[in-house]
Amino acid sequence: MPGRFGIFGGQYVPETVMNALIELEREFNAAIQDESFMEEYRYYLREYAGRPTPLYFAQNLTKKLGGARVYLKREDLNHTGAHKINNVLGQILLARRMGKRRVIAETGAGQHGVATATGAAMFGMQCEIFMGKEDVKRQALNVFRMRLLGARVHSVESGTGTLKDAVNEAIRDWVTRIEDTFYVIGSVVGPHPYPTMVREFQKVIGEEAKAQILEKEGRLPDYIIACVGGGSNAMGIFHPFYHDREVKLIGVEAAGLGLETGKHAATMAMGSVGVLHGMKTLLLQDSEGQIMPVHSISAGLDYPGVGPEHAYYKEIGRAEYVAVTDREAVEAFVELSRTEGIIPALESAHAVAYAMKLVPQLSKDKIVIVNLSGRGDKDVETVANLPEVEL
Repeated sequence: MPGRFGIFGGQYVPETVMNALIELEREFNAAIQDESFMEEYRYYLREYAGRPTPLYFAQNLTKKLGGARVYLKREDLNHTGAHKINNVLGQILLARRMGKRRVIAETGAGQHGVATATGAAMFGMQCEIFMGKEDVKRQALNVFRMRLLGARVHSVESGTGTLKDAVNEAIRDWVTRIEDTFYVIGSVVGPHPYPTMVREFQKVIGEEAKAQILEKEGRLPDYIIACVGGGSNAMGIFHPFYHDREVKLIGVEAAGLGLETGKHAATMAMGSVGVLHGMKTLLLQDSEGQIMPVHSISAGLDYPGVGPEHAYYKEIGRAEYVAVTDREAVEAFVELSRTEGIIPALESAHAVAYAMKLVPQLSKDKIVIVNLSGRGDKDVETVANLPEVEL
């Protein structure tokens, strides 16, 4: 069934939204089969976002870890500093094709909000961003960037003031102005067709990585590691390797203060099947189905659900999902900065942290690709204020 990944996915939305989703699915399917649309999309990826991004051999980290060869897929080098711009350019071009003049988005770490504000500025569209009050505080730099780009930023006071609450407010706004507004969702979440659409606009990461590693090493990698909140950067690099069964796919989610503390965002490890934000997927919820508060030092991973395609990958065993703590992510944040001169986003640092555990266990002939989903400028103040970090 379209829009389903096994039992996951679907469209669990009010009747008032169904017509908009049906129109969106029809226009998206037409657009990706329209070579002129795809050529325009590829033009902006190349000339505006800066693709292709390098697949960088991390020789210092490889030498220090003493195991497999480590490559970094440098999504942090995209314009605006993260993989988010890939998807945003696709969705804003689609919004323009559909005649929409206003775009809205939700954001946690702020990178999706910055990317959406950037695209809206370039194409002259009205832009409003919804962001939890806690994320507004810890991502102040990105809030300034969004406002500088002309976007109106709404601080969402409800709930825990994080990404889940921002999504709720964005959906409420969309329902009231559905005729003139395009909702730019930032991850592989939400009702169909969003998970599929976002994956299609992000799979350029994996397509490039596959071609680049074949050119550099003459074979496919043994492991691909990426962080998972909603899961867009992970699905973007995983999907083109789906049929390459010899390539092990590893998603890294946030264990926060530790799985045993209950203060984490480890949906795959601790979640159960439920419905949230228009999709059936794995969620952190109590026995009565109420969504539980989540915690991660990384605003972009601070979400109680996961994209339905990831839930399917876990169910069929195509990908493995692990979790690392805040402390481990911060250690990796510092380690990559000092060994390679690359300051990663705290989201990406989760993937680096797991690579630091895995790589020393592997032989030197193995190859590991870590998707570096974003740069760490936005997180420097957060890390600098931690008492355990001394420079």
